[in-house]
Amino acid sequence: MALLAGESPARALAAEIVSCLRARGHVAYFAGGCVRDELLGLEPSDYDVATDATPDRVRELFPRSSEVGKCFGVVIVQGRGEVVEVATFRSDGAYSDSRRPDTVTFSTPQEDARRRDFTVNALFLDPFGDTASNPADLPRAPVSGCVIDLVGGVADLRAGVLRAVGDAAQRLAEDHLRALRAVRLASKLGFEIERQTAMAITRDAAALRGVSRERIGEELQRMMTHESRTVCAARLAALGLLVPVLGHERAAPARWDHLASLPPKAPYPASLAAWGLDLGLADGEAAWPAEWRRSLCLSNQDRDGLVMILRAVGQVRQAWDGLSVAGRKRLSAGQWFEWARVLVGVRDPARAARVGGDRDLLARTPSGLAPVPLLGGDDLVAAGWKPGPRFKEVLDRVYDAQLEEKVRTRAEALELAAGLGVKG
Repeated sequence: MALLAGESPARALAAEIVSCLRARGHVAYFAGGCVRDELLGLEPSDYDVATDATPDRVRELFPRSSEVGKCFGVVIVQGRGEVVEVATFRSDGAYSDSRRPDTVTFSTPQEDARRRDFTVNALFLDPFGDTASNPADLPRAPVSGCVIDLVGGVADLRAGVLRAVGDAAQRLAEDHLRALRAVRLASKLGFEIERQTAMAITRDAAALRGVSRERIGEELQRMMTHESRTVCAARLAALGLLVPVLGHERAAPARWDHLASLPPKAPYPASLAAWGLDLGLADGEAAWPAEWRRSLCLSNQDRDGLVMILRAVGQVRQAWDGLSVAGRKRLSAGQWFEWARVLVGVRDPARAARVGGDRDLLARTPSGLAPVPLLGGDDLVAAGWKPGPRFKEVLDRVYDAQLEEKVRTRAEALELAAGLGVKG
């Protein structure tokens, strides 16, 4: 099947899957977030297909596939360099662990829609259906296919409302991670959270019972690396989710100035630093990055980035004026320096601007901010020096001299090292 004009490879693969299932007598539709995004005029990040075909039947029809959740009826089908998740229509039993259904029964589109989290995620789309059957007031028209709305999702899309399917308390109790998903999705789409859904989050889901720290951390990373991070932070606070997310209590600020100062593509550690500063956590307070490392399951890289940004914030705020040229160059050449300067600028724009100007002047010196060191440990050994605990100290001092233009050649660097008494 050839790509239609403007059609992505992922959509084309999903359409091929639907076509193949239909040709073998099965019901099959696009399902979930891809339908929501198409109706909003957004480019879906992936495509899902829902069908009455069992997982075994899907595997039979699509040899290039693998089961990722047979008990939940989910098969991953590959093609066109893409993957599409194909799930059998199902209804869920009780969620005794507040995470997964105890039992799953393969069922109908109607029951499958009713077990989903939010109405805007419970829409189906027949990509080959008659568009004339669509409501005249779809959020976006024309849509390529026939929309199948069994839970009022189209009206909520049109109104910009995120609403739980059916009883909000029941939907949230089934999986408390849905509380965080509601915050993230509503903020990303610019939607309001429907009142009953918001009340269920605050009343029942705030404990995040049954949700692992890993899953919480994954949701928070998705929030804080999206341009809607400021809205997410405000909603987490308003819905009483700060304590269960962070593991400690903090009063919400009146404004989220540090988060709002970041550009859309700010990295995760910078967003975390901004969030912490907005919550009133001191940049020199050693405990809270370690607490967030545990509560959000931060990677070592993200934790280290957070710590380095906070350290740089403190140095820019308090120590910059007293630093040597070498100290300023070392600081301003660091990976996270510019993010620290941006955050300092929230409260002290004059200082941030002055430090930025100083950094630019230093960058124009002959050696620049971070030249390749003239001397390394191997050079000292080759020149007859004996390795020892003072090697690093001496190499650092030689590099500082290089940064300050006091030594400009390898010979001058070796001469300085000799004067520091390294030779054995």
